[in-house]
Amino acid sequence: MKKVEAIIKPFKLEEVKEALSQVGIKGMTVIEVKGFGRQKGHKELYRGAEYEIEFLPKVKLEVVVPDSELENVIEAIVSSARTGRIGDGKVFVSPVEEAIRIRTGERGEDAV
Repeated sequence: MKKVEAIIKPFKLEEVKEALSQVGIKGMTVIEVKGFGRQKGHKELYRGAEYEIEFLPKVKLEVVVPDSELENVIEAIVSSARTGRIGDGKVFVSPVEEAIRIRTGERGEDAV
């Protein structure tokens, strides 16, 4: 199993959720986060004064998937989150050693 974490622009969340639904993902965790990448934020003007906005609002979503579904999930996220502009985000993949459904005690892929 793999854990897929994606940092995306907030307005793309609904589109990514729909794309993941179409590839069979039934659950995910979504967290509102702030951060910056290479662009180091941006500058904005407010009442004539310039302010540096370092931490930009993003959404982090996490899904745990069987190895067999990994490529479909990555493709769904990347294609639906892409705008072609700076700050589209990142996808990270990590191994998951074990998963346990608390309610039933199911383990492994059955718990996902």
